[in-house]
Amino acid sequence: MASQHSRADDAPPTSDSRRTPWDVPLRDPGVYALTNHFRRRLGQPGRYLSLPVVSETIRTGQLRWNTTDGWRFALVRDGVRFIIVVGDTETSSPVIVTGWTELDSWETARASARWSANDLHTIRLRADLSRHRTRQIPERIRPRVVDRPFVVGNHRVLTDAGAGYVACVDCGARFRSKAALCGRQCSDRRG
Repeated sequence: MASQHSRADDAPPTSDSRRTPWDVPLRDPGVYALTNHFRRRLGQPGRYLSLPVVSETIRTGQLRWNTTDGWRFALVRDGVRFIIVVGDTETSSPVIVTGWTELDSWETARASARWSANDLHTIRLRADLSRHRTRQIPERIRPRVVDRPFVVGNHRVLTDAGAGYVACVDCGARFRSKAALCGRQCSDRRG
């Protein structure tokens, strides 16, 4: 990923040449800088994003406009959808704003050697927490088995089958919504 965006004529953008939100984003992953937000998420357990996946998604993924966060590239591999959100109209160079994974097909993903059952439960749980951010969702957490912690807010969480909550492995706190996870600091002690 690059930190500079060069135009075909290498002229600095003017008010007449600036890209608008309606301009289709560039398919060259090398021109995109990473936001700090996205950079922090790249290495987090349970995100399943890497620079090669991001590049492939930008180059070959399906492109859609989303009214809440702009242009999204999406690519399905082995039953999992990788989503990359980009922006290039409010910054001096194109940027990768954020990214995540979703299950496209549980059966296809489960049949793939790429994903373990734990990976799929993590992807589904993370998506459910994000989709229902302010609502408690014990009914969606209960069927999940996640034995490798992943980060939400500043908590590293996991869950057992039948538990209607995720538990932070550092402070022991239990949560049933993403809003609660993001609204409480981790005390880093069990108690």
